[in-house]
Amino acid sequence: MKRDTKHTRAEIVNKSLAYIYKYIDTNITLDEIAKINSVSKYHFHRIFKEETGENLFERISDIRLQKAANLLISNSYSTISEIREQSGYSSHSSFVKAFKNRFGFTPSQWKNGGYTEYSEKNISYNVSFNDKLLNITPNIKVVPKKVCAYIRHKGYDLSVSKTWERLMAYAYEKKLNNSQQFGIFYDNPVITPYEKCHYIAGIEIDESVVLSNSISKLEIEESLCAIFHYEGVYGDVTTLMVYIYNFWLPNSEYEAKTLPPYAIYHKNHLLEENDHFVLDFYVPIQIV
Repeated sequence: MKRDTKHTRAEIVNKSLAYIYKYIDTNITLDEIAKINSVSKYHFHRIFKEETGENLFERISDIRLQKAANLLISNSYSTISEIREQSGYSSHSSFVKAFKNRFGFTPSQWKNGGYTEYSEKNISYNVSFNDKLLNITPNIKVVPKKVCAYIRHKGYDLSVSKTWERLMAYAYEKKLNNSQQFGIFYDNPVITPYEKCHYIAGIEIDESVVLSNSISKLEIEESLCAIFHYEGVYGDVTTLMVYIYNFWLPNSEYEAKTLPPYAIYHKNHLLEENDHFVLDFYVPIQIV
């Protein structure tokens, strides 16, 4: 496959997934996704399947349900109907049916503690927090939009180091060194097994930069955020996420937005000889 063709196919997939995540609360159609990529529906569907190994509408459904499951845990003040709408379901009955088929609980059962039983049975995630985590106090402020060059990765594990190495090799070649490094986290590890969680490795760039080599451009939207400064070792980032979404948010006077959280690394353990990191973790929120 030619280099330009490879980049074009990656751009199509990345642009489509960015669109899906951004507009997950709407009725997303094949027509509109094909249109934003300027390709036919057949051509788009074939590229998406070949590049991701997934069916488009199964992926959209999975994103909707993962989003709903997380919001049902974190957003104590939202009704099930509000969360259903935020996740892109217009019908209550279809939402309940799809949710129960996926997780084995109705949304109401899940919101009332079913997620704990699910995670213990399916994820085997040991939730325990040290005093440093329990005493952490976030800063709340509006964070302006940022633009980043990025590579998608599947899995919250050490295999992401290879993705980071490739991204930084590209940054070196294009003289994009000393840029801020971002990790964008799309899934809650209490709900989703590590190997199925979706992640983005990114570096901040100027909006005018033209990219190549299967590297795509993504805009992180301006948002009110809760910012958690944290230092730890490999594995602690996911523990921090669990604390924020399962404990801090439900007991705060804020709720999560549908936007994904992200980390800005001051010391990136995925690129270092040791496993120590220093980061700020940004959680897009709205006031209750």
